[in-house]
Order: sequence, then structure tokens, then C-alpha cells
Amino acid sequence: MSTVTTADKYNLLLDNLKELEPFVIAFSGGVDSTFLTAAAQKAGAEFEAVTVNTPFVPDREIREVAELVEELNFEHQQIEIELSELKKAAANTAERCYHCKKVIFNQILDYAAGKTVVEGSNLDDTGDYRPGRKALQELGVKSPLLAAQLTKKEIRMLSKDLGLVTWNKPTLSCLATRVSYNNPITAERLEKIEIAEELLRRNGFKQFRVRDHNNLARIELSEADREKIMDLNLMDKLSDKLQKLGFQYVTLDLSAYQSGSMNKEILEGKDE
Repeated sequence: MSTVTTADKYNLLLDNLKELEPFVIAFSGGVDSTFLTAAAQKAGAEFEAVTVNTPFVPDREIREVAELVEELNFEHQQIEIELSELKKAAANTAERCYHCKKVIFNQILDYAAGKTVVEGSNLDDTGDYRPGRKALQELGVKSPLLAAQLTKKEIRMLSKDLGLVTWNKPTLSCLATRVSYNNPITAERLEKIEIAEELLRRNGFKQFRVRDHNNLARIELSEADREKIMDLNLMDKLSDKLQKLGFQYVTLDLSAYQSGSMNKEILEGKDE
């Protein structure tokens, strides 16, 4: 039995994209959607990309999207959504991502006007708690990277081969994922988290999250970043700055950063 290689998966992806054209790519500027866009260009497929900006997306990521569009040179459209249009998502129940994806992708489908809509989920996204996947399936949105069985590691490797600056970009997720479930998401809360994370970024941290548990900020750092924070002056500086933002307590999670850590309680509940 022959082994399916990464090259085989990539070639399958290119073939599948040609079959799906013309299509619209949901473009976030992250590793996956950028690779998907570059693959569509390599395939010579007819497509355009759409970015939906919501209050859940940091301003820095919106700027990075503009830079990538200019660098890769593809047809691109932006759609703006207000927090008032995301009321069910802002209620921040366990189904938050489902409600958010419904609003976002309905907007993209309206824009696509009958064309296929594709997005960048990969094989690794089938794990964890992913209610957003349910919304995509209900709406008929295609996931070519998943269909080709490409993993995140393979996508990063192929992105590097293609010369994409995003090949080693830290994993992205919207600001809403920082807020503990059942605590309402407000504009003020999102701004506080965005400023807190920008502060960590400016102090040299690469992969991290500032989780909001009401009056407590829980900082998660990657393995590589955890040693860096063992500087008492830096700890005092970060604690002081975050407290001035409105967090009464500033804590460091003793476990390394883990994508989807806010879902732990939900997943454990499902196992009982």
C-alpha cells in the first residue's frame, strides 16, 4: 500500500481548486487562508477573496491582511460587521463560534452571489470543540485543505516552499476566544484584551493569549516564551500595565499556551 505524501496532497488540492472555480475565498490573513489563496493562484483558478472585519478581529490583523493582498496581488473585498450584528455570538455561550460563523459566512455567501465559497480549515481543525465547523457544513461552505487531508504542519512546510511570509506566523484566533464562556463580550472588553496582547507583543512575546476571566487576566505563553517572563522587572511592568487596563488580578498560567484552552471545561463536561 503506497503512502500518500505531502506532495500528493498538494497536487490533489490544486486539482480540486480547479474543479471548484469560480469561487470566493474567506481570507483572514492567517497561515491557512493565505496558503489556500497562493494555491489557488498556482492552480490558475478563477477566484476572489473576501475578508470580513468584525470587532472580534484586532486592528493589527486587518493591517496585515492589507499587506498580504498587496504582496500576493489578488482580487480582494472587505466587508464590515458591527458588534450589534453579532448579538448571539456576543452572548458568549458555548455556541458562540457557531453563531459568529453563521453571520460572517452568510455575508460572504451573499457577496459570492452563487459562486462556491471556500475557507481554510485543515485536518487538525477536526479535533477540539469546533461548533463553527457545524455552521460551515450547514451553509455548504467548502474546505479544500481539509478535503486534501493537509495538516497544519504540512501547510506551514508548503507555505515555506512557496515563499509565503506567513509560513511561521503564530496561530490566530479572534479576540472573542479570550473571554471565558457566559461572560458577555463587549466593545470595552475586546479593546482591553487587544491592548493587553499588543503590550506582550511589544515586549518580545511571540505565541500567547491573554484570557479574560472577568477581573482576572490569565496569561498563557508558549514553551519558548515562558523563560522570557522569568524577569521580575518585566513581571512587575506587565502586571502594572494590565491592572491599569482594568484587570484586578494578573496571573501566569503554569501550563504552556494551548489553542482552545477555554474549551477545556466544555470538553470535560461532554466526557462525563
